[in-house]
Amino acid sequence: MIVVTGATGNVGRPLTQALAEAGEQVTAVSRHAVPVPDGVRHVAADLADPTSLTPALDAARALFLLLSGDLQAPGARPADIIALAAARGVRRIVLLSSQGVATRPLGPSRVAMRAVEDALRDSGPDWTVLRPGGFASNALAWAESVRAQGTVAAPFGDVGVPVIDPADIAAVAAACLLDERHTGRVYELTGPKVITPRQQAEAIAAALGSPVRFHELTRGEAKAMMTRHVPAELADDTLDIVSAPNPAELRISPDAERVLGRAPRPFDDWVARNIAAFR
Repeated sequence: MIVVTGATGNVGRPLTQALAEAGEQVTAVSRHAVPVPDGVRHVAADLADPTSLTPALDAARALFLLLSGDLQAPGARPADIIALAAARGVRRIVLLSSQGVATRPLGPSRVAMRAVEDALRDSGPDWTVLRPGGFASNALAWAESVRAQGTVAAPFGDVGVPVIDPADIAAVAAACLLDERHTGRVYELTGPKVITPRQQAEAIAAALGSPVRFHELTRGEAKAMMTRHVPAELADDTLDIVSAPNPAELRISPDAERVLGRAPRPFDDWVARNIAAFR
């Protein structure tokens, strides 16, 4: 049995599907009941209360651990989840971490995530750490404004990073859950090229076949929007990167291609598969 936390999200959903299609027994974990692929068991749990995960871990041999924003804030205790999984006999854990752990190690949310990585290394089960940069799916935050006003609003419009398709993160995670050759590895995951928010808006417009106007937000406006969904520390750490990425954050990592045997997909591909959200 493989347990997937965050199973309804942009990474967890395709990961659950990929594992099910590979013939694996899968338990999908989310806060609320949701439809899951045929043959997949669903367990409702809130990782803020690690004990709620106990029923999902029955007979589990592997765990994909995705921490929501509130569990990446200082003071949260996600290491308790790892300890519980180890105590329940889980033999392999794949952690979705963050590129910023290496590139911005002093950011408050990155310090907290580094502590989770360290707890994983010391926990006993085999482990793999995935450190993605920006997600292509972050563009879904613009879907409502594109539909209603034909507008994308974002800060730092001409500053880019190599965003990665979350389906590629899921494919790497599936490989790591199924193949022991990835034990003890840390993979940095990026897309194939640097792309700015303004260029992302242009890609959405091209896929729609209609104009999309770009509106540049101030940092303060962007933080106010982000903190509706994530802790302020995580918002600040993210804005530090997207405002002035350092050379490590602009680097195109070879890790996804090494694991998958193919190049990661560009932003245009992600848009083509998800264009219905913007119509």
